Amino acid sequence: MENLYSKIGPETLSAIVDTFYDHVFENELIGHLFQTDKSLIRYKQYQFLTQFLGGPHLYSESYGHPRMRMRHLPHRIDQAAMEEWLKCMKSAINQNLEDEELANALYSSFPRLAQHMVNS
Repeated sequence: MENLYSKIGPETLSAIVDTFYDHVFENELIGHLFQTDKSLIRYKQYQFLTQFLGGPHLYSESYGHPRMRMRHLPHRIDQAAMEEWLKCMKSAINQNLEDEELANALYSSFPRLAQHMVNS
């Protein structure tokens, strides 16, 4: 059974992650939430998204169960931050995927997850 990970492929997913963080690190509204080792955060996001989209369980093998809400609790994430995060992700997807149907399918997997991270 084909999943989003296999449809997108590891190279394109890596490009999406890199583009996404290029946007995020420069973003005035949410950039402060990502003041950490930039290469490590890209690596962890790639591992998480690989697993989240149906690929190998890279994140769990390296860091255990994702527990994304718990890992994000130390950061104040409100509705505006969530919406900005989603804008950055949508832009990164659209910049790296020419297939509009696949881009829409990929993006649609994020709003529910992003809403789950809102904690204030």
